[in-house]
Amino acid sequence: QVQLVESGGGLVQPGGSLRLSCAASGTIFNINSWAWYRQAPGNQRELVADINSSGETNYIDSVKGRFTISRDLPKESSHLEMNNLKDEDTAVYFCSADITSTVGPRKDYWGQGTQVTVSS
Repeated sequence: QVQLVESGGGLVQPGGSLRLSCAASGTIFNINSWAWYRQAPGNQRELVADINSSGETNYIDSVKGRFTISRDLPKESSHLEMNNLKDEDTAVYFCSADITSTVGPRKDYWGQGTQVTVSS
């Protein structure tokens, strides 16, 4: 079994910062890539940022220059550093990882989601 557990969400004022974390555990052979998604009420889930096995990153335009995705290989975790937060960043944020398990096929795993609310 593989699990992803997120932490770090909360309420922040516009212009503030938050750091989301996602830790993987279980029968992991290799974590191939990480991604962070978000879903605002009434909207579809959207990809915010991802990082591949080479460390290459991608971001949606609306967060470029404000968000930074990273990974910690020894700790099998990922972080999303969010700066200069705006009202429109309010959403539930989900981490996802493409993981090869020691006991099953390679597939995407998901965290439970963490609420980020940007409001004055």
